[in-house]
Amino acid sequence: MLAGMCAGAVAAAVFVSGPGGAGGYVMRTDARFAPPGAAERQAALTYDRALVPVGAWIEVGQRTARGGATTVRMRVTGMKPGHAYGVHVHAEPCGADPQAAGGHYQHRPSGDPHHVGPHNEVWLDFTADRYGRGAATVRHPWGFRRGEASSVVIHDVPGGAGARVACFTVPFGWVAGGA
Repeated sequence: MLAGMCAGAVAAAVFVSGPGGAGGYVMRTDARFAPPGAAERQAALTYDRALVPVGAWIEVGQRTARGGATTVRMRVTGMKPGHAYGVHVHAEPCGADPQAAGGHYQHRPSGDPHHVGPHNEVWLDFTADRYGRGAATVRHPWGFRRGEASSVVIHDVPGGAGARVACFTVPFGWVAGGA
């Protein structure tokens, strides 16, 4: 088991056959949201404090099997009650600029708008309950490519687009030979 601290985030990962190994990959990490500039290197940043208040919490987990099938889970607390959010895995780590996270991770990268959607990307849209809690889980028959999935971005509306209201840098993993 690998455990690490990342400026307010705790990450725990298990590499069943080592990094990139053929046995699988399991990871869980969580953090509290802070405004950009609050600390040297925050893992979770809020850009819209009305929708993602400072101190709101996020947890992301990944399980990728030897064959490449991947499950991504997300839980949050402290969000705006009743609000519907869009959430996607993005290609780059978070930064002070909301655009730093780059575009959505795509299983089959393409400029074709028909490739944008939950069939080719990891979408974790949710609506916060009356206590500000939310959760989502998605499973795909494919895994991430090495180094190409780096964060979870929370958008102000569900679906494929919307303003970026928060970002969480996540140590997504890959499995050699995954689809």
